[in-house]
Amino acid sequence: MTSEKSSELNSRLNSQHESQLNRHEPVMLNEIAQCFTTVPPGVVVDATFGLGGHAKAILKANPSIQILGLDQDADAIANAERMIVDDASLRGRLTVRRVRFDSLNAVLEELSIKEISGALFDLGVSSPQLDIAERGFSYRNDGPLDMRMDQRGELSAADVVNSYQESELAGIITENADEKFARRIARAIVAARPISTTTHLAEVIVAAIPAPARRTGGHPAKRTFQAIRIEVNKELEILARALQVAIDATKVGGRVAVLTYHSGENRIVKQVFRSSEKDADEQKIGSPFVHESQLGTRRVHRVRVAQYPSEHEQTQNRRAKSARLRVIEKALAEARG
Repeated sequence: MTSEKSSELNSRLNSQHESQLNRHEPVMLNEIAQCFTTVPPGVVVDATFGLGGHAKAILKANPSIQILGLDQDADAIANAERMIVDDASLRGRLTVRRVRFDSLNAVLEELSIKEISGALFDLGVSSPQLDIAERGFSYRNDGPLDMRMDQRGELSAADVVNSYQESELAGIITENADEKFARRIARAIVAARPISTTTHLAEVIVAAIPAPARRTGGHPAKRTFQAIRIEVNKELEILARALQVAIDATKVGGRVAVLTYHSGENRIVKQVFRSSEKDADEQKIGSPFVHESQLGTRRVHRVRVAQYPSEHEQTQNRRAKSARLRVIEKALAEARG
């Protein structure tokens, strides 16, 4: 690519990014901000910073906290740095790092943070990633098969689509998306290789699904694109351990909130939260964030059952339709006799 074309592409991407900033609607914004109004002073980790909408709302709702924002996407970090430059109120209250959220332990050690006041995980793909065709996440926009949240990553959607064996493809489409036509789709993908664009892949998927099934349940390619994205970014593999680190690091009175968007994420969050609702003895031994003297004195409890966006929000914000919010809080347990 010539420097002139590269400059033109960067200019277009920046323009698209600015447009996203202006119309971005964070899911369950008020509910998330309210969730952190009662946490003790300290650092709240926004493990999926994105465009920073949730982070800004949390900072506004609770003046006694700071935000540590994590994101593996270079665009998200660049946006955060612009936010800090443009908004003086964020200086000293917002710190960002370009890492995947399963690096939380290392970042806390780097910054000498012993405990946090809470953490937010807004899972899945962000609106800019979907809407910028060159990122390759969307079946609606023609672009290269990429889907890497971290552009430094080696594995792309093109690698998965064009090099995985048929059985491997069927497996990830089933496991990551509960797609009942996974085998048919995998067979069609292998037969259509090489596939290099998102629209070509979408066409192959749609053709593989029986006509009656194509008429219900949204775009026929949605689940397969989700499954491939999850595989490229190893999203489910890293979620459980990242959540556990966040829970272990959270101080008494702190909260961990998670927004999920599909059944695979939701199952993992439920399992981790359920196992964390035990007394500290079993689950905290070996954690670098819990001193021996604290064992048996702290526990985790659910703040509420899963919460869903309002009907109004689901109508106004397409991404909110499948969202679920789960929250747990670290609390003192009664002393044992």
